[in-house]
Amino acid sequence: MIPLAAESDSGFIPSLEKAINDAFDPIATAVTSVIFWELPLGDYSFPLIVLWLVVAAAVFTVYFRGVQFRSLGTAWALVRGRYSRSSDPGEVTHFQALSSAVSGTVGLGNIAGVAVAVTVGGPGATFWMILAGLLGMCTKFVECTLGVRYREVHEDGTVTGGPFRYMPVAFERFGPGVGKVAMGIFAVALILFGALGGNAFQSNQTYAQAVNVTGGEDSFLASSGASFGFGLVLALLVGVVILGGVTSIARVTSKLVPVMALIYVGACLLVIGINATEVPGAIGRIVEGAFAPEGITGGAIGVLIIGFQRAAFSNEAGVGSAPIVHSAVKTR
Repeated sequence: MIPLAAESDSGFIPSLEKAINDAFDPIATAVTSVIFWELPLGDYSFPLIVLWLVVAAAVFTVYFRGVQFRSLGTAWALVRGRYSRSSDPGEVTHFQALSSAVSGTVGLGNIAGVAVAVTVGGPGATFWMILAGLLGMCTKFVECTLGVRYREVHEDGTVTGGPFRYMPVAFERFGPGVGKVAMGIFAVALILFGALGGNAFQSNQTYAQAVNVTGGEDSFLASSGASFGFGLVLALLVGVVILGGVTSIARVTSKLVPVMALIYVGACLLVIGINATEVPGAIGRIVEGAFAPEGITGGAIGVLIIGFQRAAFSNEAGVGSAPIVHSAVKTR
């Protein structure tokens, strides 16, 4: 067994992993330099895409007079199906659409991403992440509403919608070609985000945690080629679900997400309860660190940037993925 293991260290799988990494590294670097181009702001630099998302969320919140807070009751009734019937056109219920959207949001960005933000930016980054999340709720409201408004219901009952449908309407004033170019850019960006920004990070983090809980460096998953096999299993499991289309995805996520949410929230409450005496001090450090951080590189502006960056990846508000699944809801 030992010779076989030693041989596998320089076998086909490790070589394949290296080839894949070597192929994607320059692509990821080039794409990152374009998407996260930084806008100089005095002594600091702010990623333009993050600034755009935050400013848009703030404008939406003001324009719609804080609809994400005023209409929480309506949102709750909507998820429960109060405003829709089973005979309405569409493929999934409002709850299933919400579950599908949440399943792609809660994970790496909300758990590991928050930890990274606090490590780099200090406790104050938490404040700006919360603020960006609250504002981002209105962005989700806008894009999901547009997804439903401009969706297309086909004769067989299937639905297509999302940015692919409402972007041409938004850009038609500039000419028909502009909308097509914008859709093409969005399609490529969404593919890259799904393959590199979403699935790759999520599966990598899942693998890392699996290795950690099964013995760390001594784990059988830490052997050469195990990461490739682990990723292949994840791909097969996900593939079985997504091949069934949006209805299959919604059916599975509507069962998994409630359980995931209970475990997630329950674990958070347990940690807070165990450390209840530290909560007041933690809140104080968060507020203080958000506006007058000490010992943090970049000062308050630096903490703000870190918080907004992580929030943008965490809640996906404005990314365009949520309106795709929400456009398939049963409604008129």
